[in-house]
Amino acid sequence: MGLKRTSHSVYDTSYHLVWCPKYRKDIFEREEVRERAKQMVGEICEAYDIEILEMELMKDHIHLLVSFPPSRSIGEVVRTIKSLSGRGLFREFPGLKKRLWGGELWEDGYFARTVGDRMTRDVIVKYIEQHRQLEQGPAQLALKLRS
Repeated sequence: MGLKRTSHSVYDTSYHLVWCPKYRKDIFEREEVRERAKQMVGEICEAYDIEILEMELMKDHIHLLVSFPPSRSIGEVVRTIKSLSGRGLFREFPGLKKRLWGGELWEDGYFARTVGDRMTRDVIVKYIEQHRQLEQGPAQLALKLRS
């Protein structure tokens, strides 16, 4: 990836982010919804200077490996993506609101991990790629750290 520069910083940061739809509903089972959600998240990230290094939507959660300037907090980035994608998906797929009562697409929380020394970018990419092939939830897989 290499060093990136802004007017006030030089950085090389990567974050593995995971979150789920409200009530862990399997709203991304339909290919149409999953593909549009991926496209929408990509557009949001591009507009907000968030580089997507890897992305996968499982039927009931999303994995993102992203990089963004250190002037942005992880919480701010997650809130931006969740808020804008939730509104957009509800607008384009009104049937989702019936499955997710309460007016929110996403669960409140999220998982975040920095990629670095032992938790390398390659380990995260392999983990996400494995997830594409498995039907198990995220708690079922283990990351193999190098020694």
